[in-house]
Amino acid sequence: MKTSDFYYDLPKELIAQTPVEPRDSSRLMLLDRNTGEIDHKHFYDIIDSLNPGDLLVANDSRVLPARIYGIKDETGARVEFLLLRQITGNRWEALCKPGKKAKEGASFTFGDGLLKATVAEVKDDGNRIVDFECDENFFSTLDKIGQMPLPPYITEELKDKERYQTVYSHELGSAAAPTAGLHFTKELMQRIKDKGVNIAYVTLHVGLGTFRPVKVDDVTKHKMHSEHYEIPQETAKLINETKKNGGRVIAVGTTSCRTLESVASFYGEIKPCEGFTDIFIYPGYEFKVLDGLITNFHLPESTLIMLVSAFAGYDNVMNAYKTAVEEKYRFFSFGDAMFIS
Repeated sequence: MKTSDFYYDLPKELIAQTPVEPRDSSRLMLLDRNTGEIDHKHFYDIIDSLNPGDLLVANDSRVLPARIYGIKDETGARVEFLLLRQITGNRWEALCKPGKKAKEGASFTFGDGLLKATVAEVKDDGNRIVDFECDENFFSTLDKIGQMPLPPYITEELKDKERYQTVYSHELGSAAAPTAGLHFTKELMQRIKDKGVNIAYVTLHVGLGTFRPVKVDDVTKHKMHSEHYEIPQETAKLINETKKNGGRVIAVGTTSCRTLESVASFYGEIKPCEGFTDIFIYPGYEFKVLDGLITNFHLPESTLIMLVSAFAGYDNVMNAYKTAVEEKYRFFSFGDAMFIS
């Protein structure tokens, strides 16, 4: 398949700039992957589409306030660092802008002296390896001075940092939110549990590569970024029991989906484990675990719309997106949701 096969025309005004309140009042498109039939609801109605004995698997990764602004010690020039991943302790891989100011050995100060940094290495891809120093705990300091690394298509300022976190986020480490989960409120999750639907968690730390465009014409030639995942023992047990008892395993978001399918592809089963995955799911892929998927509306020609097309069928998905545009759904991170069953 060609990358251009996954293009659709999206009016700019349909890109959601701010989240709706309350979280579960966003719109929900129901898509039957067998028939292609579409229905329109609100997210709080999702409970009507879930059955006792089903299992929701959500990603509990928490987004780091990883964008920090500071000055170069030598010149006072302004700089922006975006933390990508922790290497060891206070050593991180980061994107630095402007890059020419962040040569090896250069030192910087952030948050009026709360955090200091020295560039230890300039990598071949232009990223920097940076050593940080602070008096307090590094993550506490980051929480004070850092900003959420919102995607480039969101241009409005986020007033409440927690609105780019799921209500169940727990494990710090993502550079972007697993956005399908942003629609859940604690109250809705309790109502879902009360109906007899189980909820389990995996962790996949979302990398900035999730926004990286596909630059090759032939989909199969695209190389995915690698992300760290973990499946706890309790989650593995619940997934296997649900399958055995005839319930559905429903992934909340493409990150949860990729975690489950990575492990099933690698081990031939779901078991407690952790590692790195660069699985790329596109049409033709045979799903080993998933029975349902809750997801947002993704960028044209992205790996995420390719994954959704693999699960629901290419024609069904492209028709659903065309319908979403006609019905003026809100798109991308703070946008509306789709439940594919």
